[in-house]
Amino acid sequence: MRIGLLGTGNVARALAQGWSAAGHDVLLGSRRPEERTGLGLPVAGLSETAAHAEVLVNATPGNVSLELLRSIGAPALAGTPLIDVGVGLSDDYTELSHPNSSLAEQIQEAFPRTPVVKTLCTMDSAAMVDPAGLAGPSTVFLSGDDAEAKKAAGRLLTDLGWPPESQLDIGGITTARGQEHFALLFMGIAHGLGTHVFNIRVVPAPTDRRPLPGVP
Repeated sequence: MRIGLLGTGNVARALAQGWSAAGHDVLLGSRRPEERTGLGLPVAGLSETAAHAEVLVNATPGNVSLELLRSIGAPALAGTPLIDVGVGLSDDYTELSHPNSSLAEQIQEAFPRTPVVKTLCTMDSAAMVDPAGLAGPSTVFLSGDDAEAKKAAGRLLTDLGWPPESQLDIGGITTARGQEHFALLFMGIAHGLGTHVFNIRVVPAPTDRRPLPGVP
């Protein structure tokens, strides 16, 4: 599959390397591709990257993502699934840029012909591409309104090492705010652990568990 990744930072490079190792044709997109040589990965301009892609990935800082996508233009993005992994945070990482919404919702609203899937934003880039490197199985979430786009995202997650049983579809694009707002808790957990390389696991109740009396 041809995957275009918008961004050239740690997350974009980690994902590009992971998908390249799985056999995909990856291209990083930058506003200034001539300044981003020597990454060991192909880099092109934003519009060229969008034209290349069967699936686009937004791996840019969440407080600049909308501006960047608008510079590409809605016609160029129409019909291409967009996996959004961005989170908008203040410079000191203490405030969300979208406290009453989510970046993914705003992208979907601005580009209604581009199916958006939110995923991978609840973890560090190292865990994104090497879930087996953690001490045990964990969970990756998917939010979005388009079933086919979610299926495509799920296949790409599998190629990064996330088995289907670790992928949890939590609903439509409005549920993306739960994923993004987890960033504040993520910072606290990272401080408590002394590392950013971790993830969370959803542990359901036993299937034979009966509800408590008086509890629906």
